[in-house]
Amino acid sequence: MNAISVLILSRDAEEYVARLQDLPGAELLVAREGEGLPGRAAQALVAFGEPDRVARALPALPAVRWVQSTWAGLTPLLPAATKGIDVTGVKNVFGAQMAEYAIGHLLSHVLELPARREAQAEGRWLDRPTGSLAGGTMGVMGTGSIGEVVARRALGFGLRVIGYSRGGAPRAPFETVYAADRLHAFLERCDYLLAVLPDTPDTRDLLDSAAFSTLPSGALFINVGRGSLVVDEDLVDALAMGHLGGAVLDVFREEPLPAGHPFWNAPRLSLTAHVAARSWPADIAEIFRENFRRFQAGEPLRYRLDAARGY
Repeated sequence: MNAISVLILSRDAEEYVARLQDLPGAELLVAREGEGLPGRAAQALVAFGEPDRVARALPALPAVRWVQSTWAGLTPLLPAATKGIDVTGVKNVFGAQMAEYAIGHLLSHVLELPARREAQAEGRWLDRPTGSLAGGTMGVMGTGSIGEVVARRALGFGLRVIGYSRGGAPRAPFETVYAADRLHAFLERCDYLLAVLPDTPDTRDLLDSAAFSTLPSGALFINVGRGSLVVDEDLVDALAMGHLGGAVLDVFREEPLPAGHPFWNAPRLSLTAHVAARSWPADIAEIFRENFRRFQAGEPLRYRLDAARGY
């Protein structure tokens, strides 16, 4: 059997080569940043790497039949999927990381850790009682594999957990799952709102001024999904007016966040640079290894992108 050429387009290419060099039936090619595509790239049947880099390279890769993303977000590869190329993502590797990120910020919020650090720096004895997560309601926008893991961890802190998804299908461990047409009924129950939704036409600009005003006064909003979910100026206004108790953003419409963007100085807004969960090569390589076996055998690939749904 002839070897199948696999073109790797990733900042972690060398680690992927080390982990996949024993992959039966594969010829690994590496496209290093700044060096262009390797000579045999045009014969590659498989592209493996970061969606934006793969999308830019695809016009020069006429033989590619399957693209395996190393990231969760697949938006740059939607055009490829609509043209008949199989596009697969990654699942069941980000939930634990995002749960730790979300719970960490929830605890910081209810324990008022920033205010207590500020008081310490100023030599003030701040003896105001701390809050507690127990008894509050956390709403999770996105009830897939990531949302499910976050929900299970949240239950351990005594939170009630409700979900929001396009179809509203019941799913454990969510107490209730609200469909897309019941967004405001969902939001009005959320003391804490976590968004892990993908970027699709249905999710863009979903959280606007009307949505933020529906949240209970003092609610905390955390977004680890996609920046396009939020109307930026409406979030800034909701924070400035004091309606929201705070917000934490790990994703943005433009990354890195441009200098001068209102988010930098918005009150009670914490920013992180898209670090809530990382694609660790050890995890992604195993997903690719199994999918490559399926590709060789003509079996259905795991975590295939549905072009019609956008994820």
